[in-house]
Amino acid sequence: MTDAAAHIDASKTSATTLFFRKRVTAFALPAIILAYLFYIVISFDVPGIAKRASLENAGILASDSWSYKVHVTRDNRRGGTSYAIEGERKGAYEEGTHPAWVNPTNADDVIIDLEGDYLVHFLPNNAAVFDIPEFGRIEVQLVDGIIKTNLSEPIPDWVNLSDRRITITTDAGRMSMTSSRTEVHRYFAGWELFWFTLDSPYHGHSLGTIFFGDRIDPTRRNLSGAISDFWNNGMWRHKDVAWAIGETILMAFLGTMGAAMIALPLAFFAAKKFSPFAALRFGMRRIFDFVRGVDALIWTVVLARAFGPGPLTGALAILLTDSGTFGKIFSEALENVDDKQIEGVASTGAKPLQRYRFGVIPQVVPVLLAQILYFLESNTRSATVIGAITGGGIGLMLTQAIQTQKDWEEVAYYIVLIIGVVMLMDWFSGWLRGRLIGGKDGHDAP
Repeated sequence: MTDAAAHIDASKTSATTLFFRKRVTAFALPAIILAYLFYIVISFDVPGIAKRASLENAGILASDSWSYKVHVTRDNRRGGTSYAIEGERKGAYEEGTHPAWVNPTNADDVIIDLEGDYLVHFLPNNAAVFDIPEFGRIEVQLVDGIIKTNLSEPIPDWVNLSDRRITITTDAGRMSMTSSRTEVHRYFAGWELFWFTLDSPYHGHSLGTIFFGDRIDPTRRNLSGAISDFWNNGMWRHKDVAWAIGETILMAFLGTMGAAMIALPLAFFAAKKFSPFAALRFGMRRIFDFVRGVDALIWTVVLARAFGPGPLTGALAILLTDSGTFGKIFSEALENVDDKQIEGVASTGAKPLQRYRFGVIPQVVPVLLAQILYFLESNTRSATVIGAITGGGIGLMLTQAIQTQKDWEEVAYYIVLIIGVVMLMDWFSGWLRGRLIGGKDGHDAP
């Protein structure tokens, strides 16, 4: 066999092997991915999660985020009916007043019109009836602590019934009865009492009346009184929310700027151009890896045990994590500085610190500022989560609102504020970066 033929045979063998590997790879990779996805489905119990999922509860949660409930509550033990927005004392109607769609004959005989022919009637002796179009009347009574109804099997799926509790959920509203109380919830769109609570003289007045009308509260000017009542709103707590937002931004600012100030000098020890000792560079880089390798949430838990909860603990957690990240970024930026500029400064007789100040820092300032401003924006989001653990900022208020399982409109309010703050920080960091660094952003900035 000639050398040419041998070469051809070797090429054919090599090509055959290559094509075989490609075919195996083409089938093996999808098979591995499918096997991994199957493993996830089994290990995470996806079928069980899908079975336990409740679209009804999700719908109630979503509706609660953009609406409010008016509670009509009868005390089944002491008697008497009360009316309150979101069931809170701060949203309670004054004694002798009630919503227009409620018609009380006496304390234990109350007719509640839910519109659309849906009607609830509180009757004496802890009884109630709920008239539901296209279904009929549901009669409920509490007898010796046991719920008695006229319902027969099968029970509708929108009725939750046991010996101790009944809940009837309809599109018009919801009624529930337990041994302690009978309650009706009626939903309305919007965030009621967001501006003023019921006890404020400015509740129910338009902005035109407040700005240009006669004095509403004889002891105060309209504008100053309205601002005071809004700021001290007992249900929405605008003053506390503003303070919490300030704490969150402060945590992000202190943590980010503190980390940058610590990382910059240490980065010189980790950069090969400025640190001739390999052991020192290696040790400093490993320190950076350690502090940034532990997530800020873990540092938060550790520091909370050491210093107690508070915004300062959250700022320290951000500082520790970002010190490692900044140290790595800054050291890499220092590795890429132009030696000619340093040599030019040195030729003027500048001392080492002056060489760094005028020959190195101006070259890395654009990279440093861009990274610092980006992390400041990012840490504003992180400070929200950290605040939920350390007990500071808007994160704590968000966690408290979620834990109550009833104030979802407040949860939505806090989330909107957090998104707004992040958007504001994004705009501000871009504007500031353009002003300080220059370039296209600087020309586009207002």
